[in-house]
Amino acid sequence: MTEKRHEKAGLSDKQVIEMYKTMLLARKIDERMWLLNRSGKIPFVISCQGQEAAQVGAAFALDLEKDWAAPYYRDLGVVLAFGMTTKELMLSAFAKAEDPNSGGRQMPGHFGQKKNRILTGSSPVTTQLPHAVGVALGGKMEKKDFVSFVTLGEGSSNQGDFHEGLNFAGVHKLPVITMVENNKYAISVPFDRQVASENISVRASSYGMPGITVDGNDPIAVYEAMKEARERAVSGEGPTLIEAITYRLTAHSSDDDDRTYREKEEVEEAKKKDSIFTFANYLKEVGVLTDEIEEEITKEIASIVNEATEYAEEAPYAEPEDALRYVYEE
Repeated sequence: MTEKRHEKAGLSDKQVIEMYKTMLLARKIDERMWLLNRSGKIPFVISCQGQEAAQVGAAFALDLEKDWAAPYYRDLGVVLAFGMTTKELMLSAFAKAEDPNSGGRQMPGHFGQKKNRILTGSSPVTTQLPHAVGVALGGKMEKKDFVSFVTLGEGSSNQGDFHEGLNFAGVHKLPVITMVENNKYAISVPFDRQVASENISVRASSYGMPGITVDGNDPIAVYEAMKEARERAVSGEGPTLIEAITYRLTAHSSDDDDRTYREKEEVEEAKKKDSIFTFANYLKEVGVLTDEIEEEITKEIASIVNEATEYAEEAPYAEPEDALRYVYEE
């Protein structure tokens, strides 16, 4: 029998099944959103497909009762782990009044939910990084023991906010963990046209923090890296930069045609490492997942996604006069 790597990492059989379920739920929500978009029912999709293992592996290493997340727009796996529901994500996709992120005002992918400690995302890329650093600074000043966790794509690591945020975090030894989900493309620009260094994590040393590159298709490897980073953060040792090597299996968004900048064969090759299948195979090899359990999980998720879609489609839109709510003092 295959070695139980998850047990060595400190994960129980129950926890890895939950990780798999969260990854699969993120994938199925995403696939449904593409169908809804292509049938003209929702305006926009920005996809998590191919990046679920990094997102869920990282989130499961955090304290989901007290840590804060500043996710970027692909992070369905992160926000699901932090407590956002399928119904809430569908309400956001349909831009309905009950959308917890923005009351239907924002594009999908602009996550934000105070009760689950998910910081509201802003449209310009990378702005979430200094926000997360600010939360970590607040926590340190108030002597609280939570960690601030922020994610971004590798394209975002070339923005000024990346430098300013990490430099400040390094100088002040703040409890913030930055995870770059390196999916090889900043919209249409491949990695070698964006970054001169061999990888993103090598930049960490200039900010006075450890940098680590992990296989983003392996949720256990990401979990281990995050767990170590969290232990450093809460013991006062400061920030960590983690680079999870992933691959974006879809176009950049529902408005993008990726055939103009990458070969179909490249995408097909990447699909062979798709974590939804490779992680399921690992769980079967170690006897944690059976065909029967897998079928049960698949049925349960299909039911959740169907119910959420129906609810969100029928839910009311915001009243036109609500467009100005929260803009001016009332």
